[in-house]
Amino acid sequence: MSQIEIADISKTYAIGDISINAVDNVSLKIDKGDFVSIVGHSGSGKTTLLSIIGGIIGPTSGSVVYDGMDICSLNDDKLSEYRSEKIGFMFQFASLLPILTVKENVILPGLFSKKGLGDNIKKAEQYLDMVGIGDKADAYPSQLSGGQQRRVAIARALINNPEVILADEPTGDLDEETEAEIMDLFKRLNREKRVTFIFITHNLDLARQAQRQVQMKNGLLNEVLL
Repeated sequence: MSQIEIADISKTYAIGDISINAVDNVSLKIDKGDFVSIVGHSGSGKTTLLSIIGGIIGPTSGSVVYDGMDICSLNDDKLSEYRSEKIGFMFQFASLLPILTVKENVILPGLFSKKGLGDNIKKAEQYLDMVGIGDKADAYPSQLSGGQQRRVAIARALINNPEVILADEPTGDLDEETEAEIMDLFKRLNREKRVTFIFITHNLDLARQAQRQVQMKNGLLNEVLL
């Protein structure tokens, strides 16, 4: 059984009398430990698909089955549990809270888990060390470079030991050198911890670094070799 099985997923938005299929009858199977890139132009449905996989929004039709569990049938509490315990999110921008320290930003998602605060503080320190900014734990976001803020976002995404990382343009605001460092870190986490990565990018060179590449166009998805 695949870790994630997406079957005939569609998402339709109504704008006045017009219906727009942001995602159109998409099916995809993802195994544990896969490293998958999704490419496509703006408005092709990439972010909508990622949001459906993560349980942020629901599909109009179809199913998303995670380890045998159809997340589309879960109530709000169970869906929150799924997002908290199974999925780590990385958005297009680091989106750190400026009034919190680096360590506090990393701990934040852990406050919604069943772990104690002390355990989360220890894990936050470990992950900050892992991403190379352990010495910045007590700094504030305004004191960090863009690359350092991105590393904080990675540590934050990992705090609940997710089985899947969903990343939307995770290196979009970084220079080439920092981008390469972040991708190397993703690959190491994928290889050593078997974390499944699904990431969106406009950069075809980055997309080619994934084990699998899929392309979205007008809500439709095709697996491709770039």
